[in-house]
Amino acid sequence: MSTQHHIESGTVFGTVTGTALTVVANIGSQDVIKTVILAAIGAVVSFGVSLFLKWIFRR
Repeated sequence: MSTQHHIESGTVFGTVTGTALTVVANIGSQDVIKTVILAAIGAVVSFGVSLFLKWIFRR
């Protein structure tokens, strides 16, 4: 006897859409700008460390 749960696609779509709209409504533009800046800094630092480690291990 197996217990499989069947969730209708409309329910899943409604839940995901509602969650997404709630998140979008609660995020301010300053938060988005701060996130973009921090992501860019993180990418630059990660790239720099990768290049530095590659340079170290070549020696």
